[in-house]
Amino acid sequence: MSTTKDIKIMTMEELEAGLDYISQSPKNVGIVELIVRRPNMGGREIIPEAELHPDEGLMGDNWKSRGSSRSDNGKAHKETQITLINSRLIALLAGEKSRWALAGDQLYVDLDLSLENLPPGTHLKIGTATIEVTAQPHTGCGKFMDWYGVDSVKFVNSSQRKNLRLRGINANIVQPGIIRVGDSVEKMR
Repeated sequence: MSTTKDIKIMTMEELEAGLDYISQSPKNVGIVELIVRRPNMGGREIIPEAELHPDEGLMGDNWKSRGSSRSDNGKAHKETQITLINSRLIALLAGEKSRWALAGDQLYVDLDLSLENLPPGTHLKIGTATIEVTAQPHTGCGKFMDWYGVDSVKFVNSSQRKNLRLRGINANIVQPGIIRVGDSVEKMR
């Protein structure tokens, strides 16, 4: 590992070596490892539980007020209400769990997020809520690169790994409810 500003940055070789471990994530029932609320741009609050609402998103998160360049009117894009990232991937990139939330996702789950396992339209039961995987792509950005390095963005966005959706997935809320760290994430049939 190389060190930049006292932050350990994984090399491409180290990332490639971790791919087998990531690919062993559960396919049908996983677990919520971390919940992060983003109260404002750049803000991160690690919380033990959250309320999901079909109109508001994760309550207290800035998804709705932030808006989106992906929508025609600049308002929040319904298909990007909730972002999920694989906890094994972020553990590899970030090292310490205290650095996971920097990725900017809301739910950090030990679950196979690949396109083959969770195609758009798949419903996931988490706590008392249900979310639906959307087709909106979720890709590494400049902030992601700043925190985890150039190789991390190349690794998660690589065309040969595109279907693994290593950077994560977008979802929308179809049934409101409460979710907690430690809850199961169950792929509904």
